[in-house]
Amino acid sequence: MRRVLVLLSALIVAIGTTIFVASPAMAHGYINSPPSRQANCAQGKVSNCGPIIWEPQSVEGPKGQSNCHGGDSRWAPLSDESKAWPVASVGNSVTFNWTITARHATLNWEYYVGGTRVAVFSGNNQQPPSSLSHTVNLSGFSGRQKVLSVWNIADTPMAFYSCVDVQIGGGGNNPNPNPTPTPTPTDPGPGGTWAANTAYAVGSTVTYGGASYRCTQPHTSLPGWEPPNAPSLWQRA
Repeated sequence: MRRVLVLLSALIVAIGTTIFVASPAMAHGYINSPPSRQANCAQGKVSNCGPIIWEPQSVEGPKGQSNCHGGDSRWAPLSDESKAWPVASVGNSVTFNWTITARHATLNWEYYVGGTRVAVFSGNNQQPPSSLSHTVNLSGFSGRQKVLSVWNIADTPMAFYSCVDVQIGGGGNNPNPNPTPTPTPTDPGPGGTWAANTAYAVGSTVTYGGASYRCTQPHTSLPGWEPPNAPSLWQRA
């Protein structure tokens, strides 16, 4: 009987060891702010996302992918442009915040808009911290855009992918919370009385594209923040 118990104990340990070794690592990293598509899925803000809702950090695929799901069919809903993806209202300079749940040695971090690489940050082949941020200049773009971010791992042919939907020029990081008194615009511009590089107070009214708008948030305007492109700053009058 004792021999039988010893054999059973050994078998249980062997099975447990096999299960532990075979279980894949379920932790890597993703952008949490502004919310990436996988972050929005994990928070229940978008429906029918598939298994990504349980592991938003796991969008891994071969380097060189240009899609939101890393070429992995399990995460294909992330590249479904028919879904109602929430859009973050941001300024021309955006800080992307990563949550890192497995600190892989890093080659670099890349950011793309419409196939154009707009920023790259070296990882120096070092392990990143558990959270980190990159500030990216998006002043060359306006309106709604999809930012594809890529975390390239140093010692494997793999990368992690995160897409963030943004409305550039809709407020976000740049509006000045303490503007100076509103000056009289000297250049009405092609759209009406609205002008870039002008401080607007709440209640200020302008015209743009033949329509009137009322300011709802104090800010200093920048190119790309035209009233139709900045619904968080302007309301149709």
